[in-house]
Amino acid sequence: MSGFRILALAAVAGFMLTATPPKAAAQITVDIGVAPDCPYGYYDYAPYSCVPDGYYGPEWFNGGVFIGAGPWFHGPANFRGNVDNSFDPQHGYNGARPKVGEKPAAQRRDPAQFKGNETRDGRGHTGGEKK
Repeated sequence: MSGFRILALAAVAGFMLTATPPKAAAQITVDIGVAPDCPYGYYDYAPYSCVPDGYYGPEWFNGGVFIGAGPWFHGPANFRGNVDNSFDPQHGYNGARPKVGEKPAAQRRDPAQFKGNETRDGRGHTGGEKK
């Protein structure tokens, strides 16, 4: 009977070990840090430098606050906004840009006068040239 008891206990122990396997928590956390504090927003590609006034159209701002670009973008998934890529170094711009932490100029350009030439989604994707 002791052989039967050992076999039964081994079977129960084996069942218990297979019935509740340990769960592996596979979670990856990527810390991208705090978004740059740029007065007119920042480019949507690394190194996320500050853009000059006039690069982004008015739809990129909510109550005067930039909605973000690149990894810090927090607009809707289907967002498309106008930019003037003539203010983009990848398109030949080498003029002045504000520094991180600077405040916007007291007299900004009139948003109604903005003339964008490209649409972007905030994640580094273009929607093509505007005609």
